Amino acid sequence: MAGNTFQRREKKIIIDASLMEPLKQRIEEYMNADPYNKDGKPYMICNLYFDNEHNDVIRNSVQLPKYKEKLRLRSYDTPDLDTKVFLEIKRKQNGIGTKRRAKITLQEVYDFLERREYPKDTKYINTQVLREIEYYLSHTPVEPVAYVSYLRYAYYGKEDPDFRVTFDFDILSRRHDLTLESGRYGEPLLPPDKMIVEVKFAGAVPYWFVQIMNEYELTFHTFSKIGTDLKKNVLKNNGIEEFLLTGFM
Repeated sequence: MAGNTFQRREKKIIIDASLMEPLKQRIEEYMNADPYNKDGKPYMICNLYFDNEHNDVIRNSVQLPKYKEKLRLRSYDTPDLDTKVFLEIKRKQNGIGTKRRAKITLQEVYDFLERREYPKDTKYINTQVLREIEYYLSHTPVEPVAYVSYLRYAYYGKEDPDFRVTFDFDILSRRHDLTLESGRYGEPLLPPDKMIVEVKFAGAVPYWFVQIMNEYELTFHTFSKIGTDLKKNVLKNNGIEEFLLTGFM
């Protein structure tokens, strides 16, 4: 989680929560646990997603266009104003995702978003990323619309560290009180017996992992946490018919 730029493909698997421990045991032969999973415990991820009042960015994203981009603010655990957080611009073109992020304090994020004030003492890469975000905001005016948080176990490949597998569960979202410092609470996005496995890779999925998927009869799915939030908390509340929502999972 230390880098500023990532480029990779991502696939999702929806599993029964009861499968998490057996799957973790199987992949540990080939993968190491992320250092952030201290003492074998999951770590917390908190996100703020940005969009306009019509949710046009998220609506476009879940329709799987050839190119898309979105702005996100992320922290690991609940931050205060002096905590370093990540302001990210995420892009995906033809299935390959790129994430660029600036690591600055939460207060510096607010100063930048409200007044385009750049941090006075920061790394060059942060300034580069903030310039990209400023350009994005110049043609896509957005504001915080949704908070999404979850717990995660993460693994990286012993032979290929760019191959990552994460287990995300206890996924909560809300569309009010839209600050990271307000803490982790909200409505569940999935039933308690379901969780998301994310598979992230630069080249191809290793054969050993494909074998494990076959062993447990697992398949890749199209799933978006923020798209599911839109489905549950906006579209259904507005009386949109179910047949219009099926693509958002």
